[in-house]
Amino acid sequence: MTYFFMPRVEEPSSPSGPRIGLTAGRVLGKAVERNRIKRRMREAVRKNLAHLQSDVDVILHPRKSVIAMEFSRLEVEVGRVFQSVEIALKKTASEPRA
Repeated sequence: MTYFFMPRVEEPSSPSGPRIGLTAGRVLGKAVERNRIKRRMREAVRKNLAHLQSDVDVILHPRKSVIAMEFSRLEVEVGRVFQSVEIALKKTASEPRA
């Protein structure tokens, strides 16, 4: 799975907390397969959302193997992605700015 993230700057109109986006292009299969991938990903995100504490936008780009992957493995993978995003955000926050 590929992921992208960007810290969100505070705006009065935007809600606080993380925002998650999913992509599922045609390369992943027909509509039925893409919808199944998105359903599985949404559930894995829901179960791991507590790992994200920062105001961040994360985009998850799954591979076709998500269809056949055991769900517990998918949950672990999404949790690992969220933890690495948090670590990267903390690292950039602690770096001195020039």
